[in-house]
Amino acid sequence: MSLDLPSPLADYVEANARLDVDGMLKPFQHDAVVIDNGKRFEGRPAIRQLLEDEVIPVKAIFMPDSVRQEGGAVVVEGPAHGQFPGSPLRFIYRFRLTSGAIETLEITV
Repeated sequence: MSLDLPSPLADYVEANARLDVDGMLKPFQHDAVVIDNGKRFEGRPAIRQLLEDEVIPVKAIFMPDSVRQEGGAVVVEGPAHGQFPGSPLRFIYRFRLTSGAIETLEITV
């Protein structure tokens, strides 16, 4: 299924499929915030650490299968596959964009 994702989100998803940390970081603003399962990561250095510690080692690849607009956010849902317990797990990614870049991303199960 091909989704019509805004450019920064499509870039993030494509880089994630390659497990490319630099590519995943590129669509984020320098002071972006990621909230992953209640933990807050502020700025690209903290987001890089999150990706290097929790995404790359388990080869977690997010495969979005739905997208919708909700309250000013772009909500993308789908499974993530990888080498982690319970794989695949279904995730909800709630993105807020500003000036063509990801300002915030909240990830929930």
